[in-house]
Amino acid sequence: MVTMEIEAPISKKITEETVTEEDDDEQSPIEQVRLTVPVTDDPALPVWTFRMWFLGLFSCVLLSFLNQFFSYRKEPLIITQITVQVATLPIGRFMASVLPETKFRIPGFGSRKFSLNPGPFNIKEHVLITIFANAGSAFGSGSAYAVSIVNIIKAFYGRSISFFSSWLLIVTTQVLGYGWAGLLRKYVVEPAHMWWPSTLVQISLFRTLHEKEEKDGDRQLSRVKFFLIALICSFSWALFPQYLFQTLQSISWVCWAFPNSITAQQIGSGLNGLGVGAFTLDWTTVASFLFSPLVCPFFAIANVFVGYVIFVYLVIPICYWGMNMYNANTFPLYSTDLYTAQGQLYNISLIVDKKFELDFPAYKEQGRVHLSIFFALAYGFGFATIASTLSHVALFYGREIYDRYRASFKGKEDVHMRLMKRYEDIPSWWFYVLLLVTIVASLLLCIFFKKEVQMPWWALIFAAGLAFIFTLPVSIITATTNQTPGLNIITEYIMGVVWPGKPIANVCFKTYGYMSMSQAIAFLSDFKLGHYMKIPPISMFLVQLIGTMVAGTINLSVAWWLLESIENICHKSVLPANSPWTCPNDKVFFDASVIWGLVGPKRIFGSLGEYSSLNWFLLGGLLGPCLVWLLHKAFPNHSWIPLINLPVLLGATAYIPPATTLNYNSWILVGAIFNFFVFRYRKKWWQKYNYILSAALDAGVAFMAVMLHFLLGLEDKSLNWWGSGSDIDTEHCGLAICPTAKGVAVEGCPLF
Repeated sequence: MVTMEIEAPISKKITEETVTEEDDDEQSPIEQVRLTVPVTDDPALPVWTFRMWFLGLFSCVLLSFLNQFFSYRKEPLIITQITVQVATLPIGRFMASVLPETKFRIPGFGSRKFSLNPGPFNIKEHVLITIFANAGSAFGSGSAYAVSIVNIIKAFYGRSISFFSSWLLIVTTQVLGYGWAGLLRKYVVEPAHMWWPSTLVQISLFRTLHEKEEKDGDRQLSRVKFFLIALICSFSWALFPQYLFQTLQSISWVCWAFPNSITAQQIGSGLNGLGVGAFTLDWTTVASFLFSPLVCPFFAIANVFVGYVIFVYLVIPICYWGMNMYNANTFPLYSTDLYTAQGQLYNISLIVDKKFELDFPAYKEQGRVHLSIFFALAYGFGFATIASTLSHVALFYGREIYDRYRASFKGKEDVHMRLMKRYEDIPSWWFYVLLLVTIVASLLLCIFFKKEVQMPWWALIFAAGLAFIFTLPVSIITATTNQTPGLNIITEYIMGVVWPGKPIANVCFKTYGYMSMSQAIAFLSDFKLGHYMKIPPISMFLVQLIGTMVAGTINLSVAWWLLESIENICHKSVLPANSPWTCPNDKVFFDASVIWGLVGPKRIFGSLGEYSSLNWFLLGGLLGPCLVWLLHKAFPNHSWIPLINLPVLLGATAYIPPATTLNYNSWILVGAIFNFFVFRYRKKWWQKYNYILSAALDAGVAFMAVMLHFLLGLEDKSLNWWGSGSDIDTEHCGLAICPTAKGVAVEGCPLF
């Protein structure tokens, strides 16, 4: 994540209390906040309304269903909260115009009355609905992280886990971070210097949507009409790439020109190669993995582009064709599978014993685990990203973080804190109780369902302690720099060293350690959004907690339904050709459970493994920002030097795998068109319609995919022709998955 500077829209006054010239000393010390966040509030605006509950619950259920549904598909589109933010506005206003205004007395609440329609649909209701819809999805991840544990147990390992223990695992990992996040609010939410840059994007959009539209001529469409037209177009067009003409998902003309060349197809394939010249006409492919490019600022897209080009078009070709690093030619150029030294698929089931642990004799017989060059170097760059984030933040933001942290205690209250004091705060004991109940429930899971989750009680305490220790410093880093170091690789590495041979214990430890911290930070970020928008804290807390539990339950229910109803789900080798149910995210999650848990890091990245040299990436990532910082100090007049952000450059390809070069190429291209050219030359159009278009495109393809599944997928009805078939490769790059080393026999590939 990178720091964003937001230009605030000019907003109408929505409040009874405003900041006068005498209050200038109470203004936020952060310029971006002063430009974006309103310094006004109307405490009379109703937030606990029927509209908020109805639209919030409906959006939460719908997004949880759609995102979990799509997570199993080849292109796992994630419907973000921006879609809800845009779509619920006209619905909320429609409800405000048609619901009765009659007031009803509430039994047991004295003279209090309730109305289905307490007045115009307001911005505070809108904020709560958006937070409700996205609850339980840390930083827009789409679904509960722990669902992947259920997926790999049932789909990949072929073992069983009960619905109740699955639900308990999901809910506890999602809610655990909320406990200590609540206790840390006074350090990273209330202080003015903890400004959480990512929240400003949402605030800017909220204010834009709630401003009164000024028509520029009779021909200009309103946002609602534009949204409906774009939604219908997106829905209608999605029928072609998703069903009628699937070749439109990946158009790789290089493969068509060289149908018998492995190297040419490795270069041209967008799904299994470098993606040179490959493009797509499918919005699902564009927005998969990296989210919608229309909502990402251009400077962030440019950073991703530079890092992507270095990794894919410089490092990978040198290591594969030039150096043959790690015997890369023995394996496909791009693959998320695990291989033997002879280039054959590694049979994981043979090395798992009846106790769901590593079978050492079977592992010794089959040999070391090998990875494709893309997969191996992705881990190396992941190591470097973690290390470089720590040193980059310390060198370039360390003084700023320290000064702001000190100022947060010594400085005066800003206007936002003063306005929020009129609302009742959340009692601290709520968070203590929540934390205690969650830890007890987690311990019961580890004790009474240990056969299913493998993790012992001491590992839970260790993971929770690790997450708690990191939550405050990582929250401060996120609140001031918008960069969030992740604990996923660190936690799985630690557990793999401490307790190897147990795959589910490893992923459970990772989830409790990494995800609980991520949930805590997401919780705090939402609280800062509520702080800026003057939402009563108790309303925020209840919406987040209820939304998280509802979302987790829906995620698990959808997962259970698909795992039980779709035969061979996630097994690409036995699924019908071009089946969408390939589970790319869960495949990588499963591979990680094998690498870090079942086999263990010592046998892959340690002295007993093939990839021990990748550990040098940690040192390189740690020292890289030091070199940039020294150059900056030596040549302070060169303003371009501080712009070298190694965490962003090294982490640009963090989604590869499971993301492909086609996803990146199309995402970068579309993002550059809208957020550079359209933004620069048609700024009024961009300001009015850009986010609306993104939401409509997401919603249109999502509804079409669900409709196709229920109307045709359940009946296993498909077409069979050159552009879309059940027994052919629609990209027409079948040789891209072949190795180039001599003597490696792979079905469907020529033998050299």
